[in-house]
Amino acid sequence: MVDVTLPHILIVDDDPAIRDVTTEYLGQNDFRVSAAANGGEMAVTLRDGAVDLIILDLRMPGEDGMKIASRIREESTLPILILSGRQEEADRVMALELGADDYMTKPFSCRELLARVRALLRRSKTAQVATGRQANARGYRFAGWELNINTRRLLSPAGEPVGLTNGEFSLLAAFLASPGMVLTRDQLLESSRLYDEVYDRAIDVQILRLRRKIEEDPSNPRYIKTERGAGYVFAAQVEKLAALVVWERR
Repeated sequence: MVDVTLPHILIVDDDPAIRDVTTEYLGQNDFRVSAAANGGEMAVTLRDGAVDLIILDLRMPGEDGMKIASRIREESTLPILILSGRQEEADRVMALELGADDYMTKPFSCRELLARVRALLRRSKTAQVATGRQANARGYRFAGWELNINTRRLLSPAGEPVGLTNGEFSLLAAFLASPGMVLTRDQLLESSRLYDEVYDRAIDVQILRLRRKIEEDPSNPRYIKTERGAGYVFAAQVEKLAALVVWERR
């Protein structure tokens, strides 16, 4: 069972032993971990899920971690921690200049890796709040739920996919973009057009159906609350996941 409330770490390394040990250790320390052996597998994970940090091998057969890191940095502020068996200063300097946030050489201590991952995530969250980078989100998390804007995929707190119609997805995305704000039907109609067409006469029906999918008690909703005479408000705390252009092999 996947716990989508945990930060999601993606490990990209061609060495299966490295992938296994880092996946197990980080998983034991309250992280959700995915592993990829190359850039192609990495691209699939980035398309399908919301990743909070990438641990990237610098030298992979057939792949250049430097180029991968540079391309990610051109498209995103996603934290990158480089792993490398090369200890030359020139490699460290080049990786950092290309946009990596940290650099560790192999062999490495799992405890130190964990500390560096936690530090990078703290710095990333602080930077996002300070600069407003969260305005363009690729996904949202709330009360254990996770919505991926790119794939339109909603995961429950148990890590199970929950099917949404186009209208339900559009309204949920509009609510998550403006948590705590009272939204009129006209505002919901306008906001939802970013994702799909929702007609005014159907908004109340769509909200009722959406409540049935995300609320424990739809008749007494915790998340989508009705403000009589005004509209609706999304009452849960929402975490916006930084925007990331889908990376593809070239």
